[in-house]
Amino acid sequence: MRTVVDLTRCQGYAQCVFHAPDVFELHGEEGLLYATAVPDDQIERVRLAAAACPVQAILLGEEVSGGVR
Repeated sequence: MRTVVDLTRCQGYAQCVFHAPDVFELHGEEGLLYATAVPDDQIERVRLAAAACPVQAILLGEEVSGGVR
């Protein structure tokens, strides 16, 4: 599974970091680092992270190809 975060929408609430710390990481106060290729053992956690994002900035799987530039 692939993931992309629309950093123009991300507000740094860090819900993704809470749900999937092996994939998402806050760098400094508001900078988000993340893995675009999600390991198989992290897929469910990343789905939870995407669902928890208050601004829906995380795109997964098929959404990635038609999503953010």
